[in-house]
Amino acid sequence: MVHPIAEANEESPFGKLTADEFYERHSVSHGSEFMSNPRGMKLFTQWWTPLPPTSIVGIVALVHGFTGESSWLLQLTAVHFAKAGFATCAIDHQGHGFSDGLIAHIPDINPVVDDCITFFDNFRSRFDPSLPSFLYAESLGGAIALLITLRRRHTPWSGVILNGAMCGISAKFKPPWPLEHLLSVVAAVIPTWRVIPTRGSIPDVSFKVEWKRKLALASPRRTVARPRAATAQELMRICRELQERYEEVEVPFLVAHGGDDVVCDPACVEELYARAASKDKTLKIYPGMWHQMVGEPQENVELVFGDMLDWLRTRAAVHGAT
Repeated sequence: MVHPIAEANEESPFGKLTADEFYERHSVSHGSEFMSNPRGMKLFTQWWTPLPPTSIVGIVALVHGFTGESSWLLQLTAVHFAKAGFATCAIDHQGHGFSDGLIAHIPDINPVVDDCITFFDNFRSRFDPSLPSFLYAESLGGAIALLITLRRRHTPWSGVILNGAMCGISAKFKPPWPLEHLLSVVAAVIPTWRVIPTRGSIPDVSFKVEWKRKLALASPRRTVARPRAATAQELMRICRELQERYEEVEVPFLVAHGGDDVVCDPACVEELYARAASKDKTLKIYPGMWHQMVGEPQENVELVFGDMLDWLRTRAAVHGAT
């Protein structure tokens, strides 16, 4: 099944179609609403479900990454999963997409994890509780997804797909010394200051195909500015926390990671795979691919997302047979 990115162009994820025409073409329905969190923020949520005669075989909750959102490239993957029979949902984190908050600012990941749990639990409650449910996460979303599973073991997930997961920031992308070591001081004094340089912009080193890079930048809600000090500090702290807790990871998971990813270090997901307690774990490092694998040439996209769909379908089928 061809990933819908094949129909996009450098200006729109829907190509020449409107959003409604795009959903109709792919036989999925779409809905959205805002929810309020305990911090008084309105957060944008949305979902995609297959239209008959396709039956719902499972649920997938999508978790976007830093500077990402649910309404641009990520929703093409949402439609891809929905076409395959999975009721799919996503939320814009604070400061991202259509949600409230200072742009791309996450000084504390824990409230963001809480927001995801609240919405995902609500979405899952709309369906037959016997359906298997999965998390699909990109980049920073991978860290959030793992924290969700560690936080809520009594509300289990059937599996997690980690696409370019941020379990460790590559040394090729981190702030140069000595700024990395002065980060805590800067974050404490001026937490929202965009003072932290990185070794290259995220889109430039994430999307291999030029027109897909232009498409990513074409989103009116995407920021290309430097990370804020407190956010950069929190991203690095999250990586340290996860690396200390790899043995606690018990959820079934698939790691899909570009071998030439210079944003999130492939060595860190290899370590996750080696140390996790999960009995069902799969590691796929794709040689030569970059951080955003939807930004690869189409044959690579089909390989990666074909592997993901196979993984989801196999586990949904096993769940349905039990």
